[in-house]
This record gives sequence, C-alpha cells and structure tokens, in this order.
Amino acid sequence: MTNTKRSVPRTAPHLGPRALNRATLDRQLLLRPARMSVAAAVEHLVGLQAQNVKPPYYALAARLDGFAPEALSRLMADREVVRIVTMRSTIHTHTADDCLTLRPLVQPARDRELVNFRTGLAGVDLDRLAVLARDLVEAEPRTMRQLREALLEEWPDADPQALAVAARCRLPLVQVTPRGLWGRSGQVRLTTAEHWLGRPAEPAPAPDVVVLRYLAAFGPATVRDMQTWAGLTRLRDAFERLRPRLVTFRDDSGAELFDLPDAPRPDPDTPAPPRFLPEFDNLLLSHADRTRVVPPEYRGRSWQGNIAYSTLLVDGFLAGLWRLAEDALVIEPFGRLTQAQRDDVTAEGERILRVMHPESSYDIRFGVVRQ
Repeated sequence: MTNTKRSVPRTAPHLGPRALNRATLDRQLLLRPARMSVAAAVEHLVGLQAQNVKPPYYALAARLDGFAPEALSRLMADREVVRIVTMRSTIHTHTADDCLTLRPLVQPARDRELVNFRTGLAGVDLDRLAVLARDLVEAEPRTMRQLREALLEEWPDADPQALAVAARCRLPLVQVTPRGLWGRSGQVRLTTAEHWLGRPAEPAPAPDVVVLRYLAAFGPATVRDMQTWAGLTRLRDAFERLRPRLVTFRDDSGAELFDLPDAPRPDPDTPAPPRFLPEFDNLLLSHADRTRVVPPEYRGRSWQGNIAYSTLLVDGFLAGLWRLAEDALVIEPFGRLTQAQRDDVTAEGERILRVMHPESSYDIRFGVVRQ
C-alpha cells in the first residue's frame, strides 16, 4: 500500500497553515504554559529529542509553568527518565515506561540501519555480537570506544565503528548518569535499558496505540507526517484501522489529515506568545510538511549542515534564531519585528533566563536581521 499523500473529497473540512499551527502548538504545550509534572509532559510529548544534553531542559522551560531544571535532572538521576536512541535513530529523553516499549517498536528501523554497515560487518555474527555486547555493558557501563575495542578482539577484521553501531542497533542502550544531569558533565557510557531500569523490556505497543499518542501530541497529521516522526514506514494500515475512531481534514495541498475527534483545534487567530526553543526541538522535526511552523521563505534557515540552531517563534511560526553568549541572550530575527513583538520577545527571554539561569546575569540583545 502506497504511503504517498492522498487527496480527500473537497467536502472534507479544510485546515490551513494557521489552523494547523495553533492546533499543534496547543498539543505541544506551547500555546500557554502547561500546569503538569515534568514526567507527565515527557510522556505526553512521547519523548524529547536530546542529541545534546541541554535541549530537553530548554524544551520543557518553554512549555511548563513553574519548570525548574532540577526537576528533570532528578527524574533522570532516579532512573524515571532515560536517554536512548529511538525515533529517527536519534537520542531522545523518554520516561522509563516509554523507553521499554518504544525502543522495541522502532527495532525494525534499527535493523534496516545496519544495512549501511554490511561491508564493515562482513563475517560478523550479529546475534553473537548482541550477546557479547550485552555481557560487556551489563558488567560495567562502557563508552562507545571501550565497546568497539572489546568487540574488535572477537572480530579483528571488522570495521570498529560498524561494530559499535551494530551493538547500539541490536540492543536498547541507555546513557547512564551523570550524563544528562543539569549542571553536571560526563562521558557517554552505556548499558542496557533492562539493566539500568531493573526490569525487562516489554512487548512493543501496537502501531495503532502509538498513532493515537502521536496525534494527541502532534496532530492533525498525515500518514507521512507520523512516518517522518517515527522513522518508520508502512503505517497506513494502522491509520486505516483507526479511521472509524478518527476525524479527517484536508490541508492546502489536498492531503488527508487525521485527528482525534476531541483534540483541541483552536481558532487560527488565537494569540501565540513568543517561544524560545532549543536546537532539535520536537516541533520542527516531527512532520513531513513543516509549513505549519516554518514559513516557506524560512525553510532551511534553522540548519547548517548537520548543525541545528536554537529557534525563536513569533506568532507561532519560526521567526529567527537565538543563542546564549557569555553575557547576553542574543536574538537574530529573520525579518523586522514590530515594537510590540520585540517587547513580547524580550519579556519571554527574561522569563527563560530566570528559569534556566536564575543566578546569572545576562543582557538581551537583538542582532541584525538575518538575511
């Protein structure tokens, strides 16, 4: 069954970019500060992208009322949330429960990833590799270098990097603390999720269950949108099974959007306050069509090569970049901001600084408009 966009009858309700924007912001807890616990937010958002240590903290600071970085750090220290490779083969911060279920869900994608390393893994018994790697990391958390050096003793002719990638793909490896704790540092050291959490992995949830969770956090959305988020293919069947329980819309291109019947879909003119988002924020990476957040003229402006920038939302849409310099929060808008918008951005910047750096003093500076 094809996974391309499908046209829907012209009678289906239409949702334009602003309507999709407000609906997604609401579900992403970005339309107004959410009053929920950190653990509940991480669960609702189905994890937070976390290639680097700080982004999950800034992501929650933009979303939660009364957030303090120590709250997430404490959950990580207590092993109630973990850092693990899941969707799109990238590191995410997940609750312990989601770690043990979502990782099995994406296992087919991790298996496919190994096809890219088949030359470097010639002659390697992947089942035996998984057993040996598990024994190594459960005896003592290992760095990737330590892991590949140990595996190289068994397969000296294999590519060292391919051996380490194979271990990461075949096993649910979590990053152990102090890596990921706020205000702390530490090498990436790995052990299995089961060993770290003290309980066995659980069966992968049915795709239908994850579709419903995705729509609750990212909808309305197309099948392609969810496949982009999950890094999985062939999810059309799950949407079709759920169709009687869902409602459908069409976007500007005529693509079919699925949604939960009772999910919030605010008026497109609902005010959307400025938000400072970290690099790799879920909002910008979880749809195939990102025009609900990224204006066409700014497409590609939040990336350079493999580097993602921290982004600024104004009126709900990507409007610039920001960075924390030695003594200032530097804001670089893509276009001219009105004085009212500058005032609102400044106020939100001051709030973020109070939340994330209460003991430090920073100026707020607007840089030149980025062309």
